[in-house]
Amino acid sequence: MALALYVEVTVEPADRLSVTSEGEGSDLPTDHTHLAARVAASVAGHDRLAIHVRSDIPVGRGLGSSAALAVAAAAAAGAPDPLDTGAEVDGHPENAAASALGGLVAATLVRGRAVARRLPLDPQLAFVVLVPDRVLPTTQARAALPAEVAHGDAAFNLGRLALLIASLADHRDLIPEATDDRLHQGPRTPLFPESPGLLEGLVECGALASCWSGAGPSLLAICLHETAPQVSACGEILLSEAGVAGRAVNLQADRGGVTVGP
Repeated sequence: MALALYVEVTVEPADRLSVTSEGEGSDLPTDHTHLAARVAASVAGHDRLAIHVRSDIPVGRGLGSSAALAVAAAAAAGAPDPLDTGAEVDGHPENAAASALGGLVAATLVRGRAVARRLPLDPQLAFVVLVPDRVLPTTQARAALPAEVAHGDAAFNLGRLALLIASLADHRDLIPEATDDRLHQGPRTPLFPESPGLLEGLVECGALASCWSGAGPSLLAICLHETAPQVSACGEILLSEAGVAGRAVNLQADRGGVTVGP
C-alpha cells in the first residue's frame, strides 16, 4: 500500500556523473554506488548524468524507501516500464508496484516479470506510522526469520491476509485480528522488543488494527480519518513511555502512483 510519503528524482544529461541529495537519506554516499545513480545509469546506458534526489521516506525503517527510489529513478531516466525496473532492482514487486501505481496493490513475479493489480481501498481509512529513530537493515530483519514455517502457520497467515484485504475495502469489516501474524512479527520481536506493547497500545488508542510496516521497525496503525489525529497523539505518548525515540506520522493513502514531470 502506498502512503503519502514521497521521493522526487530528476535526471539530466551532464559531462560526468553527479549525485546530490536532500531530505531523508542525504547522509548516504553520493557517488556511483547511490541507488538512484545505479538505476538511472542502467536505464540510460551511461553515467553522464546529473541526478538530484529529494526524499521524505525514512531509510531502513520498513517504509519502502529503496523501491520508491528505484521506481522514481527509473521513471526519471526514461525507463519504458518503471514498475518492472523497480521490481528487478528492489527484488520486491509489491513494494515497487505500490510506488508505481499508488493505492493498495497485489503484485508478484510471473515468468520473471512484475504483474500487479490494484485493489479497492476504503477512502475513509487513514494511517498512523510510528517511526523509531533506530534503523533495522532489511538484511538483519530477513536473517531473523526461520528457514521453514509450519503448515498451520502458513495457513493462518493466508486466512488473515484474505480477511485484511477484504476489510481494507470496507472499514466496517476490519477487526484487530485481521493483522495477526505468525510468520515474521514474532521472530523479529527480539530486534524491537517494545513492538508488541506499542502495537497493542495503538489499538487501545483507537486504531482499527495495527502491524509492523514491512520489515520494520516502523509500526502501522490503520485508522479512520476522524480518529487518526487522536491515535497519532497517543502514539507519541506510547513511544515516550516505552523509552523509544521516534515520532508518530499521520498519513493518507496515496492513490496516484509515480508521476513524470517535464
